[in-house]
Amino acid sequence: MGLDKGKKNCITDVEGVQVGHKTLYEKLNEEETICTGVTAILPHSGNLFYDKVRAASYVINGYGKTSGLVQVEELGLIESPIMLTNTLSVGPVMEGTITHMLEQNKELGSSAGTLNVVVGECNDGFLNSMRRQAVRPEHAIEAIQNAKSSASEQGAVGAGKGMICFGYKGGIGTASRIVTAAGGKYTVGCLVLSNFGEGDDALFADFPKKKNPNSTDGSIMMIVATDAPLYDRQLKRLAKRTAAGLGRVGSHMNNGSGDIAIAFSTSNTYPHNANEHLDSISYLRDDHKAMNQLFQAVTEATEEAIINSLKYAETTVGQRGRIIEKAPL
Repeated sequence: MGLDKGKKNCITDVEGVQVGHKTLYEKLNEEETICTGVTAILPHSGNLFYDKVRAASYVINGYGKTSGLVQVEELGLIESPIMLTNTLSVGPVMEGTITHMLEQNKELGSSAGTLNVVVGECNDGFLNSMRRQAVRPEHAIEAIQNAKSSASEQGAVGAGKGMICFGYKGGIGTASRIVTAAGGKYTVGCLVLSNFGEGDDALFADFPKKKNPNSTDGSIMMIVATDAPLYDRQLKRLAKRTAAGLGRVGSHMNNGSGDIAIAFSTSNTYPHNANEHLDSISYLRDDHKAMNQLFQAVTEATEEAIINSLKYAETTVGQRGRIIEKAPL
């Protein structure tokens, strides 16, 4: 039996989480079309550098160009918005996010140390004239400034504008689930950037055989948020369960696919400045029955988020007149 959905059925059902998009869509000439964008996920609305969130990542298949995960793995913390874009735009999106954070924190780069920015990507080069490198640092800043706690737009928006899933129009999708156990109530949300699969791979619909037109096997970024009190090792366990949701829809996590998950908790935030040399937190026991429900919530929310990325996308015309149709769901 499935778990209850959140009120918005969105990653922003986790209190404090905000999502913003900047979509770029412009036909330049008969050959070239800009069809891409940036998506920002803010774990909370405060100062992320000074009030970090506990986090972890899990690489299911590592054909990807994500930045910032080395430090996330080492310290178990995220201290900036989580940014999504296309493969060749990781650099400018990182630059824009750094600029935003420098403006917010005048001490960064001097007395407060440096900053670790997380940027994930998928390849939108079939629809988007990606060599144009149209995404600039200011677009990352706009995506962050557009972030809000209402239900996120889905489909062909932000980083999802040029993405393809199961041969149909994919992109941004999101969903949430509610966990109740022993008097506790926790929310799990997932947001995906979907860009993988061939038509007859799909297990949730009777799609015709439709080749994946991407130059590689595709990719997916999966961002999991929860308000459950977990620390980084436990969040890695949640991140791993995105693979179950990915498998449910029909992905084989192919050789040339970048399948990467990032999970964070809005509980037990970590202050940048503290006078004490010892720290303590309260967290769920691994053997508490809520943990299995959290795993279930991640699996269900990931599965539905991927389907929603197709459900809410629209037929899109890209470079060279290429057309990717809306999925017949």
